[in-house]
Amino acid sequence: MSASHEAGNGEVSVVLGPDYPELRDAVRRVCEGFPAEYWRKLDDVRGYPTDFIKALTDAGFLAALIPEDYGGSGLPLRAAAVILEEINASGCVASPGHAQMYIMGTLLRHGSEEQKQRYLPKIASGELRLQAFGVTEPTTGSDTTQLKTRAEKKGNDRYVVNGQKVWTSRALHSDLMLLLARTTPPDKVKKRSEGLSVFLVDLKKAVGNGVEIKPSKALINHNTTEVFFDNLEVPAENLIGEEGQGFKYILDGMNAERILVASECVGDGRWLLKKGVDYANDRKVFGRAIGQNQGVQFPLARCFAELEAADMMCRRAAALFQAGQPCGADANIAKLLASEATWHAAEVSMEVHGGFGFAQEYDIERKWREARIYRTAPISSNMVLAYISQHVLGLPRSY
Repeated sequence: MSASHEAGNGEVSVVLGPDYPELRDAVRRVCEGFPAEYWRKLDDVRGYPTDFIKALTDAGFLAALIPEDYGGSGLPLRAAAVILEEINASGCVASPGHAQMYIMGTLLRHGSEEQKQRYLPKIASGELRLQAFGVTEPTTGSDTTQLKTRAEKKGNDRYVVNGQKVWTSRALHSDLMLLLARTTPPDKVKKRSEGLSVFLVDLKKAVGNGVEIKPSKALINHNTTEVFFDNLEVPAENLIGEEGQGFKYILDGMNAERILVASECVGDGRWLLKKGVDYANDRKVFGRAIGQNQGVQFPLARCFAELEAADMMCRRAAALFQAGQPCGADANIAKLLASEATWHAAEVSMEVHGGFGFAQEYDIERKWREARIYRTAPISSNMVLAYISQHVLGLPRSY
């Protein structure tokens, strides 16, 4: 079944079945060069998959959403989602490179033409890595309007930044960072969502000159960090869009991020489900395959149903996004359903494998750890439910 995605004409069509089959095949071919052993070794040393990211870059996958005029592929959001889904469904991990795919959206939609010409072709080619996103802080968490990092304008040519960010993944493997900082004090704005601005920070110049990056060890190998800003000077020309409008710019990219991450979830869930099904067919206890037991069959069947439902929400959200239609509710629901379906698949696959699920050589525990983060980041399940309650159902805001 085919469908068209023509932005702005109001037409919304969802493709059924394995959409973008050639793209899926191309992603699988790249992933074949990075088997499970590659990821296990990285986990052991908490390393970064430099070779894998280079292979994705060379294949043009991470430039999927950059327009052809700037050296990218100019593909629709659904195509980018398919890339991330297939990476995870192949047993690889998309998260070390996914931000390179979508963080540039803020620059693309709100940057000046000079900024786009200067940065986007190099991001598309991989010459520059923009995959660090400085938003979350130790004391404010997801309450972005309360962030404390300050950017004070000095003269007409620069800002001076002071503050701290946490859970800033890939900062040590990025050339550029997208940074959200307050440029107008809270007592000088009508709403706390005002007075926030977005900057491109050149980390190659900044580290050691006002920026310190410290790795943060965590449950999963995401190369996440704390970033400290101490009188960092940022050229005024690195401000994206208008001063004080940064919160709006950040929100503008969140629907795309949630749709893409939801598709990653689906990919992980399908990998976990397949592993569970294969093991249930092969593992024999008391003279028969454990997959003959309904106590094993039914949880796997439910995981399949949940993943299919989540996939359809991902497709619908992407179709609405591409058609220029409101998609906030769909993007959030896709993220909620996909993250929970994937977590259920991880839990069931772990149960099916029994003790072997904890053995590194089976890779279940690695993907199990990976699946858990989706319920927390980039937006938690409870925050999605709060969004649906208030913005879809019209219930009063909770405090």
